[in-house]
Amino acid sequence: MNTALIVDDAATERARMSSILTDAGWRVSTARGGVEAIEKARAERPAIIFLDIVMPDLDGYQTCRRLAGDPLTRAIPVVFVSTKCQRADQVWALMQGAKALIGKPYSPAQLLDALKFAVQ
Repeated sequence: MNTALIVDDAATERARMSSILTDAGWRVSTARGGVEAIEKARAERPAIIFLDIVMPDLDGYQTCRRLAGDPLTRAIPVVFVSTKCQRADQVWALMQGAKALIGKPYSPAQLLDALKFAVQ
């Protein structure tokens, strides 16, 4: 079973994304911030990471850069899920190594479409 790592400082967002992905047959792991996300990504090697941008310890951009620079995690696709979803945010997200940026609020279909990155 594929695993998705959900990283968001808001418990309601982690729960909502977890429910959507679990219903789609995915195993889910969660983290509340960037430092925890990096630790879990290194230990668990998820198939995909859904990453918020605005977080208190490391922001999503810093976290994504660290994941991309680590030989153990660089191949894991990262999809940002954030309220920061203007065109400039989308360009910056891709420049940090992410595969996509999904704006909040999002639909279940948007999350499920992003899973295509993980199963390619």
